[in-house]
Amino acid sequence: MAKKAAQRSEIDPKVWLHGLPKAELHLHLEGTITPETLVALSQRNDPQPLSFSDAEQLYQYTDFPSFLMSFKAVTERLHTADDYELITYDMIRALAYQGVVHAEVYISFGILYHFARLDVDEVTAAIERGRLRAEHEFGTSVLWIIDAVRHFGVEEAERVFRKAASMRQQYPSIVGIGIGGDEVRGPADQFRELYAEAKAAGLHLLAHAGESTGPVAGPASIWAALNIGAERIGHALAAQHDAELLEVLAERQIPLEINVTSNLRTGSCSALEDHPLKSYFDSGLMVTLNSDDPPMFGSNLLEEYILAYENYGFTLEQMRELAANSIEASFLQPDRKLKLLRQVELYGW
Repeated sequence: MAKKAAQRSEIDPKVWLHGLPKAELHLHLEGTITPETLVALSQRNDPQPLSFSDAEQLYQYTDFPSFLMSFKAVTERLHTADDYELITYDMIRALAYQGVVHAEVYISFGILYHFARLDVDEVTAAIERGRLRAEHEFGTSVLWIIDAVRHFGVEEAERVFRKAASMRQQYPSIVGIGIGGDEVRGPADQFRELYAEAKAAGLHLLAHAGESTGPVAGPASIWAALNIGAERIGHALAAQHDAELLEVLAERQIPLEINVTSNLRTGSCSALEDHPLKSYFDSGLMVTLNSDDPPMFGSNLLEEYILAYENYGFTLEQMRELAANSIEASFLQPDRKLKLLRQVELYGW
């Protein structure tokens, strides 16, 4: 016993967290493009390629509107389907380096359709090529969540979700659908029938909800997401303002995709000490840690684990629980899920 206690006292928490098997459940493929990858894309596509310094400047923003402009400037460098293969491969390589064993990644068919820049079928084939190659090399598995932009309207979401359903047989890695975008201009209730249709087609249901704490996009947005059948909630920052909602989330063990640094950088949360991550955990909610758009926010999943450990008083055993939550909340097949949960259980001591 004394020997084991001494071994624990010698643990470097950052090293321990790096090796901890964990899953990323809230990650946007288009938001994983690093400045290095952006330069590679520019060298492929631009008559005058960006320098690394030029690329870094595109990631600078001062508020949420300028963040959206920054995100747009970066993603506009995706000119071909092959570019999507490159960013998929680079994403999985980066995840594996952080000790991520599985990821469920949003890709926005909504944006592809709305701006009609690239063919959805060609892009999907490309991300699958990147996924298969990277999974083979690095061992990190990936499943896809097909995202609609809620404020583009119901008709555009219908096109996105039906396309996702039609592709499932060809691409079993497509497992779910979700709605991102402006919660005020795209309330979840209007997607009720589409969510029922997607569920009948065998797709899992997700929704960004409660990222803002305003009266419309606050707790009411999370209630609406639950009412249309959402199985996981992205962000859920506003749940802290509704005691009844917190009780329901805890009772049903609805997984919450928490993104601390994202909430801080977008201004959704004003300060690190104000974030409800630890209070959610202590209240028995099914909390998972995620990174959202890592290069845009300057924090990947490993760094989110380190931030949580260093700032919120989590023990390493509680960090193990967060990692187990991320596996349990995933849409993996039961055999792989149990295998990864066992790895988490046996890790470390």
